[in-house]
Amino acid sequence: MNAPISSLSLEQAPPISVPFRFFLSAPLFLLLAALILLVSGPQALMSRWTPELLALTHLVTLGFLSMTMIGALMQMLPVLADSPMPLPRLVAWMVHIPLVAGTAMLASGLFFSQTGMLNAAIFLLAFALGVFLIAGAFSLAASRVRHATTRAIRFAGIALVLTVGLGTALAGTLSGYFHLPMQELVGLHVAWGLPGWVGLLVMGVAYQVVPMFQLTPAYPARLTRWLGGSVFLLLCAWSPMSLTPSLPASWGGSLAAGGVAIGFAVFAGATLYLQTKRRRRIVDVTEQFWRIGMLSLLAAVALWATAQQVTGIAADPRYPIVLGMLFMFGFAVSVVSGMLYKIVPFLVWFHLQGRLPKGSTIPNMKQIISDRTARRQMQAHMATLLLLLGSIAWPVLVYPAALALGFTSCMLWLNLFAATRLYLKFARL
Repeated sequence: MNAPISSLSLEQAPPISVPFRFFLSAPLFLLLAALILLVSGPQALMSRWTPELLALTHLVTLGFLSMTMIGALMQMLPVLADSPMPLPRLVAWMVHIPLVAGTAMLASGLFFSQTGMLNAAIFLLAFALGVFLIAGAFSLAASRVRHATTRAIRFAGIALVLTVGLGTALAGTLSGYFHLPMQELVGLHVAWGLPGWVGLLVMGVAYQVVPMFQLTPAYPARLTRWLGGSVFLLLCAWSPMSLTPSLPASWGGSLAAGGVAIGFAVFAGATLYLQTKRRRRIVDVTEQFWRIGMLSLLAAVALWATAQQVTGIAADPRYPIVLGMLFMFGFAVSVVSGMLYKIVPFLVWFHLQGRLPKGSTIPNMKQIISDRTARRQMQAHMATLLLLLGSIAWPVLVYPAALALGFTSCMLWLNLFAATRLYLKFARL
């Protein structure tokens, strides 16, 4: 059963500088992805294996998604689990700096096919993510709180460990240190990185933030009790089967993968249904971002299911690219962007309440980031998604898609920076 909002331990929250350094860094990696796409043009989307697309993918997954989610977890874990992370400022520095440097070097190494950069990047990323995982594990181990969100965070953490390990093995194989089956390892790396780390974390956090910020009813207790664990176990079952070429194993792998797809479809459908039951009828930007995300997730599941039945789709080199766009940008980037527009104003308001004397005038959340600027960024984001998908059929659209991605990234950063500047202005009073 979900923890009620009143049970959240807000007094355990770390300093605002801890999550904000991650939040302000993340959009810059989307901007870098836009520049690479603009320079590379249609060549970047010729195949899932092009150096340009590999660099773009990691800028989105590590630079934007993981950067934001780690910042959010460093803020939320102490609050949800009622157990602070040890030395939050030190941990934040030890994670943030190597994560920024490692992501930039990994993208550069993939783009320029430089194994030296790849090796350095893997060391930095393994260090950053290892420190984060150890600190997070300490917080969860010391916590006596047990609910659906903390369980999902635990599963997502294990998925991140596997993702990092598989990524390290892939980098070692590219550098010639190992001789491992690349295609199978890539499949495992993607599965544990996207449905595992990103998908399970979004699912678990949604149990708290959707009812809290979108004023919907709570997710059904039966769903939250079994959904995250079932998806995790199905991923565990699929992983060894994906490495086995025998026919019975492939059947089992397809059943497990189908179960994962059904789990995410159920999650998306439940979220969209809850949005129709929200207490406030005025649609805000966060709800629109989440609606885009859930519809994109359903579209990704539908495309995957169709490809299992129609071999021509699965064999088309454009298929994995479209699937990745729907899941990474349509689903994950949309949902994370929507969460930022609630989490950042809430943190500014919350921390100003703790710093300023009683009776001081504190801006409300609508004043910290205005609906108008947030809505404009959401519209630019939606246009970017449509242009990216359209560029698969009409390659010339790559250029306006890249410009739109750069524009929406800048808008998001400016909105987050404006909130940070407002906090600093009031905190100095």
